[in-house]
Amino acid sequence: MENLDEYFKVCLDLTKEAGQVIREAIVKSKQIQTKSSDIDLVTETDQQVEKLLIGGLQKNFPDHKFIGEESTAVGQKCVLTDDPTWIIDPVDGTMNFVHGLPLVAISIGLLIKKTPVIGIIYNPILDQLYTARLGQGAFLNGKPIRVSGTKDLSQALVCSEAGTSKDPEKKRVVLNNLAKLIGSCHGIRALGSAALNMASVAAGGTDCYFEFGIHAWDMAAGDVIVREAGGTVTDTAGGPLDLMNRRVICASSEELAKQLSEILEQFEMERD
Repeated sequence: MENLDEYFKVCLDLTKEAGQVIREAIVKSKQIQTKSSDIDLVTETDQQVEKLLIGGLQKNFPDHKFIGEESTAVGQKCVLTDDPTWIIDPVDGTMNFVHGLPLVAISIGLLIKKTPVIGIIYNPILDQLYTARLGQGAFLNGKPIRVSGTKDLSQALVCSEAGTSKDPEKKRVVLNNLAKLIGSCHGIRALGSAALNMASVAAGGTDCYFEFGIHAWDMAAGDVIVREAGGTVTDTAGGPLDLMNRRVICASSEELAKQLSEILEQFEMERD
């Protein structure tokens, strides 16, 4: 695809620069604000990193569009068109970041004509750089990665998250789904970062991940990386992934994704 290598290089350089900001900030005291609830947090680092990334990309690609977590939080509309659009989570895993837990990531996806073409997930604390470009495979620190290929839920290590919602019905569905999985799979993990949950599936460390209530910026980069690593990404009900529908399954195989979707109780949320 025209200019894809240029887009990737510019984004990668900015991502590494932003990673240095996070590395320095995680060990310092933090100015913390709340968004939708007192457990939905944002720090000055989230805002600083998003400004760095969007500013740098706008300078190089003035015709491109942007969907950023913190921009959306302060009122910008979340609109996806056919134009080249960067979807950015500056610090995925903010709660981990606030507590100094080193499972945090910058997550950047580029969509052109609504098709994901670039994904970058970077944990600067542990120096884990996951990358993918459409049709070119997926990589961790420059080395190719592949999903595990696991096809049966009974043999799967599953990732999920409880999320930050205090809605009683959402909490009931989340706990019900986790209860269904306990004893039905090898185990359940929660890394505290949707991007890193997806990256772990891409790299074969876990076999599948599902979550309700996440956003486009949580999934856009991981969508490309998981697919390029040979995995499957769908809606939780089993249909095609809709980045604006706030729910996802990614899995090491179509069989595993289907098996998981069939046992999950579904939960509908307002679209992005």
